[in-house]
Amino acid sequence: MIKPIELVIFDCDGVLVDSERIAVRVQVSLGNELGWPLTEDEVVDRFIGRSHASIREQVAARLGEQIAATWSERFEQLHREAVDTDLAPVEGLPEALDAVTLPTCVASSGSHDKMRHTLGRTGLYERFAGRIYSATEVAHGKPAPDLFLHAARQMGVHPAACVVVEDSQPGVRAARAAGMRAFGYAGGLTPAEQLEGPGTTVFHDMRKLPTLITEQ
Repeated sequence: MIKPIELVIFDCDGVLVDSERIAVRVQVSLGNELGWPLTEDEVVDRFIGRSHASIREQVAARLGEQIAATWSERFEQLHREAVDTDLAPVEGLPEALDAVTLPTCVASSGSHDKMRHTLGRTGLYERFAGRIYSATEVAHGKPAPDLFLHAARQMGVHPAACVVVEDSQPGVRAARAAGMRAFGYAGGLTPAEQLEGPGTTVFHDMRKLPTLITEQ
């Protein structure tokens, strides 16, 4: 028997705030600057949805630890500057949040400092304050299930009663691995076909999320 939904777990980047486009632009620029030319599609495939530590490991394997350290430092600086000038909530997200009546939380590959910045700049931080979880709190980032299981435990909800709203392939894979249903938001950078899979509903308009949740 399928458990009724008791908790909606939101990813942050690309689901709450439209920051993935900024991140991809910055990563492409850094790749050109530091010796690893990457296309936007390659950045999406390699980096989107993954933790800061995972991205740094990939860069280190390619360019060495010193360049990886420089890359990480430069990314944090350039991303923060771009967020301050360009960031907005995902289209339709504020309306969707207003219509979701179930308990919610955030579980993101980003650090708490990054989420305070991005959610704060878009006026969303107070909606989730005290219910924000980061991959820095668990042993393994997405696509491992650790972060979503951690969020469920902290919120006191059984994994089978949780749904996850994600926009990346590592994210929906992590939700499935955690035994949670997933909503794959395909209105961003990740193609819809990369989000499809068991227990996953793919959608393109964030305004439709509340209805999709009630239909589960």
